[in-house]
Amino acid sequence: MEKVFVAQRVANKLFDTEAAVDGALEQASELMGEMLRARKDVNTSLVFADDVQIKMVEAIKALSEARTAMVGVHNELNEAKLRLGIRTKMGAEKPSFLAQETQTVMREVG
Repeated sequence: MEKVFVAQRVANKLFDTEAAVDGALEQASELMGEMLRARKDVNTSLVFADDVQIKMVEAIKALSEARTAMVGVHNELNEAKLRLGIRTKMGAEKPSFLAQETQTVMREVG
């Protein structure tokens, strides 16, 4: 099998994994916000379920560390691709969360 196709297969899994980690981080952050709103809505003390909030912060921290690790994996795989002599861009599109808007919109201010 050609190296470029193998690299593309790995890149697709990498993008899927990055999206999953980002999605989990987003969901965990939303859960934390919802928990804080719920405590306020039921008018309980700040100490109510504090241990749960501490665990949630730890989970978010772990997901953030996983995201940082995935950035490292991405960079290392890019280096490996170059060492294998694969210099072209892969055919698959990056997930939408990786696509960045490059168009600058100017508007009148004042």
